[in-house]
Amino acid sequence: MIDNKNIGVIILTFNEEIHIARCINSVKAIASQIVIIDSFSTDNTVAIAESLGAVVLQNKWENNHAKQLNWGLANAPLTTDWILRIDADEVLTTALQQEIAQKLPILPKDITGVVLPLYNYFMGKQIKRGTGVLKILRLFRRGKAVCENKLMDEHMVLLEGQSVSFTNVMIDNNLNNLSWWTTKHNNYSNREMISLICNQFDLLDSNNDTKTLTKAAKSKRKLKSKYARLPLFWRAGAYFFYRYILKGGFLEGKEGFLWHFLQGFWYRILVDAKIFEIKKACGNDKQKIKSYIKQHYNIEI
Repeated sequence: MIDNKNIGVIILTFNEEIHIARCINSVKAIASQIVIIDSFSTDNTVAIAESLGAVVLQNKWENNHAKQLNWGLANAPLTTDWILRIDADEVLTTALQQEIAQKLPILPKDITGVVLPLYNYFMGKQIKRGTGVLKILRLFRRGKAVCENKLMDEHMVLLEGQSVSFTNVMIDNNLNNLSWWTTKHNNYSNREMISLICNQFDLLDSNNDTKTLTKAAKSKRKLKSKYARLPLFWRAGAYFFYRYILKGGFLEGKEGFLWHFLQGFWYRILVDAKIFEIKKACGNDKQKIKSYIKQHYNIEI
């Protein structure tokens, strides 16, 4: 535990009653302030969070994670030097809590961000192969980072300074069932589809300076740009083969097969099917594509 706690935590929520207590309890040892940005949950999320000492702010969700998070960063009553951004279905391991407590107080002033490793769990099993560990900027000095304004795969970016990486991991372990998971990923596929189309046809002008991204985020961004230009459907099969065969996902048992098939193939096929549908309707006409997306997905490009 940090003797002089100087970390505030921000968590976005909507109907997270099965996760929120676990998440809050995993950060209480290192945090002096915990703020929930809730999208008007209809379950017991708010009551549970407040009972554990969190401050809850309400803000309407507008189908944009970055916008919601940046609103939270701008409006949360955080006074700490450092802010940890964590999802409701994620937890800090005890080892990571200890590493943060030991290393954070002695970081140089020019270090404004900390990259934390993240492992995914699926159906109760830790997925170590195929996708492996993700490295994401989640801990940063207050006022020194914002979230990219992107529909999908948005990253925290530093406004100044440099980042360092810690060794111990966060865990993403969602407890909802497969019906919930597939509904969520169907919704994700809309944003992913739009993101890939915009990438392919250069429909969006990006104001984000990639120099502020971590090395892992830059690498992922480059790979996604290349992926967007590969043939539809073929690329989903190639990606699944890469994850499941070449990266050893087949060694993860039944849970690993379901994870890589659903998240690495089915989801990607669904995205491509929606792109194929738009191209059948609009061809390569950029203006028609923009109008179609506005009409059918209510997203203005």
